[in-house]
Amino acid sequence: MVSEWTAPAVRVSAAAMVGPEAIFERYFLPLYPAELRGDLARIRTENANIARNPAVLAHLDEAALIFAERASALLEADLHLDFSDASIHRLSAALGQATISRLLEGQEAGGPDGSLSNLVIHGAAYVGACIVKNHDGVWQVRRPLWESLVRLESRAGVGDLAVFHWWLKSLADPNVTLADRYRAQVIVPTEAAEQLPVIAAPGRRFPRLEKTAYHMLYQYLKANLPELRTVGEHFPSAERWEDYHFKWVGFVLLGEGRKLLIHGQNATGAHLFWLTLDGFEKAAFFPCDAFPDHRIETDGDKLRVHYRGGGKDLTHELLWWGP
Repeated sequence: MVSEWTAPAVRVSAAAMVGPEAIFERYFLPLYPAELRGDLARIRTENANIARNPAVLAHLDEAALIFAERASALLEADLHLDFSDASIHRLSAALGQATISRLLEGQEAGGPDGSLSNLVIHGAAYVGACIVKNHDGVWQVRRPLWESLVRLESRAGVGDLAVFHWWLKSLADPNVTLADRYRAQVIVPTEAAEQLPVIAAPGRRFPRLEKTAYHMLYQYLKANLPELRTVGEHFPSAERWEDYHFKWVGFVLLGEGRKLLIHGQNATGAHLFWLTLDGFEKAAFFPCDAFPDHRIETDGDKLRVHYRGGGKDLTHELLWWGP
C-alpha cells in the first residue's frame, strides 16, 4: 500500500478522462510491478495469500485505518469514518463532481504520491473493511493489495466484490455513486427484510387500477389495503404522480406481506415502488416498449420483472425487498 499522501508536482486536466479504464491506465497501472502489468486477469484471480498469513491482512487493516484518519481532510468534509455502513454514504456524498475534478487535476500521471491514487488505494481497503466488519465478508487477497476482493455470502448467492473497481467507476461516473454500489451489492443482499412488520396477510389479490389519478390511488389503497396507513413522506407527490401518465397500476404483496409493490407502465417504461408499513422506501425504473405490458413474477426470495425492450423480451431478476 502507498502510505503517504503528499502533493504532486505535475497537474493533469480532468477533461482528458473518459472512463474508468482511462483513469486506471493513467494513474494506477504504472504503480503495478512491471511483471504484473501484462497479465491483469491473472492477478485478479490468483490468491496472493495462500498461507493465510495474518500479517498480510494486517496491511489491509492498516490501510483502512490510514484512510479513516486522513480522508476527511483530503475531501474537505467531516466524514466520521467509523467503519459503519452509514459512513460509506457520508463518504460517497463527499465525492461530488467538483471534488473528483479537483483530485483528478491534482494527480501526477503514473506517480505514487498523488492525492487521488492514495485516496482510492486506501479507500478500497476501507470499504472492504466495512464489508468484513459489518457483513462477515472475507478478504480474497490479491497482489497488489488494493486489487483484493471481498467475498460476501448472502441470500443472493456468493459474490467476490471488487471494491477497488467500484472506486474507479464512481470517479468516472458520479451519477452511479460508491453508495449506490455498496447498497446494491452489500446492503440489499444482506438486508434482514424478514424482520419487517407485516402489512397484511399474504395471498391477498388486488385488481389493476385502471383510473390512475392520484386521488383514485388514494381511494383504492384505503379500500383495498386499509392496513397501510400512509404512503410515506417520500412517495411521489400528487403532481409528480400525475406526470407519470400511467396506463394502469398494479399491486403485489411481497415477503409474506411485509412490503407492497406498486407498479405502473407508461410510454417510457415500467416504474416500481416498494412500500413498507411506514410508507415509501425505494423505487426502480425499467425502460421498455409500450407494448406488451410488463409483468411481475415472484419466486421465493426472487422478484422478476418481464418486459420488452428494443424489440427483445427481457427479464430483470432482483430480491423481493428491492434494489
